[in-house]
Amino acid sequence: MADFKFGLFQCFKNVPLLCTAYFAPCFIAGKNAEAAGKSCCVYGFFSMWVPLGTCLRAQVRQEIREQKSIPGSFINDFATHMFCPLCALVQEAQEVTDQQVQPMARE
Repeated sequence: MADFKFGLFQCFKNVPLLCTAYFAPCFIAGKNAEAAGKSCCVYGFFSMWVPLGTCLRAQVRQEIREQKSIPGSFINDFATHMFCPLCALVQEAQEVTDQQVQPMARE
């Protein structure tokens, strides 16, 4: 069994994806759902309804974990989306697209 390739707080290392999740979380949630075999539009729309959205995003996270053979539970997925939703969305997006974290340019 593997773990997520990117840690929960590695969302800060992928600033463009983090900004997209901040300004358009429904878009990232929909794309994550689509990668898990769900409807992008339906899950993107309903993911913004707080009580229902948290459950739906946790369900998508569970699907992603099952596809990638990542251990965990629905309760942990729910808590992750309840207390750190943006980092959870970014972590899932990185997992399904297998994006490499690009270091920020320093001058």
